[in-house]
Amino acid sequence: MQITASAISLNVDDVTASATFVKQHFGFSEEMSADGFVSLSRPDAGFNLIFLQTGLKSFKPTHMQGHRADGLLIAFVVDDIDREYARLQAEGVMITTPIQTEPWGERFFQVVDPNGIVLQLVQWIVNPAPQ
Repeated sequence: MQITASAISLNVDDVTASATFVKQHFGFSEEMSADGFVSLSRPDAGFNLIFLQTGLKSFKPTHMQGHRADGLLIAFVVDDIDREYARLQAEGVMITTPIQTEPWGERFFQVVDPNGIVLQLVQWIVNPAPQ
């Protein structure tokens, strides 16, 4: 098998709100869209981020049409977590989980988009200081 591209598709109530949020604050660009659908990308993400209108009749499997993205988080590894934290605060994005550093070196914070999708920014720290 050779994988030529990757995507994550999330069912949300307001496709436009989620798409606008990640375009404005995370630098994604719209690749394509249709009624109830938008596919976003950025060259360094490694996957397309797709938002689908909850209940879309063309969604398969059909028994999952009404399900919403819930309990998921999208993680982006960045080079300078403190700079990204300050940038998003300056842009007025509500930080839902302030910067934390786990004992294994994961330094992260979280924000939530208008549909409740958790976006986590991570920087890996070698030999983190004990907290």
